[in-house]
Amino acid sequence: MSYSLEGQVAVVTGGARGVGELLARKLSARGANVALVGLEPQLLKDVAGRLHTESDWWHADVTDQEAMVQVAAEVKERFGKVDIVVANAGVASGGPFVDSDPDAWRRVIEVNLIGGAVTARAFLPVLMESRGYFLQIASLAAITPAPMMSAYCASKSGVEAFAHCLRAEVGHQGVRVGVGYLSWTDTDMVRGADEDEVMRELRQRLPWPANRTYPLGPAVDRIVAGIERRSAHVYAQWWLRGMQSVRGYLPAVIGTVGQREMRRFGARLGGVRRGLVGAGGAADEGRGRGV
Repeated sequence: MSYSLEGQVAVVTGGARGVGELLARKLSARGANVALVGLEPQLLKDVAGRLHTESDWWHADVTDQEAMVQVAAEVKERFGKVDIVVANAGVASGGPFVDSDPDAWRRVIEVNLIGGAVTARAFLPVLMESRGYFLQIASLAAITPAPMMSAYCASKSGVEAFAHCLRAEVGHQGVRVGVGYLSWTDTDMVRGADEDEVMRELRQRLPWPANRTYPLGPAVDRIVAGIERRSAHVYAQWWLRGMQSVRGYLPAVIGTVGQREMRRFGARLGGVRRGLVGAGGAADEGRGRGV
């Protein structure tokens, strides 16, 4: 069953760039009014100003419970209701865990996992009123572990489990909950990760089709289609659905193959960038300065 987006009110976190920006544009093109939430005020304002329907934006850190509760109240006051919430905000870091920056590692968990839960806690009351839909953006990283990506994989596995738990809790109250899965998609985050030579080479050595970077447009089209169906699972690339059937075998395979790859790269691993990657990561690191 598909739901018309005409007149619906959709909240998109991480709406300043990448998946969030394009998702906001495509939801608006289908008639939804859009509330953007993120850390980059000027970009949020610019995105909101280009949308076809009623829109507004809020500068907020998704890990700040008090701020997000206030955002939820203001969005409800501004638009009268909330029908759809997409917990899309996310950051990433890479490199060996033993050499990782503890603050950056923790921040990935905070934004991706705790931020998703904070977003849900803030908006669930209004979603219960509208019998709406909460979509948590996860990743291929929720399905398969990957060396050099411990924080990101842990956070995305966590939000996947969180969303599955939430679905069982709130379904009887009319709220549907979905999990969105994306492989490597052409965003600032992925381009930022590819700036590191070792991370780029490791990704290129992944088996097809996981070694490709996929265009953003078709991926977001599939997410929009999932939102229209209020799907429990939304796959931004066609082949991700098939990964569900083999995910139980992947930790053993990755454990064996990963050791070989770590030996291959050896001393080069110490040179991997330790902080958050991409323009979105830079914005998060500068959040205290309001950039």
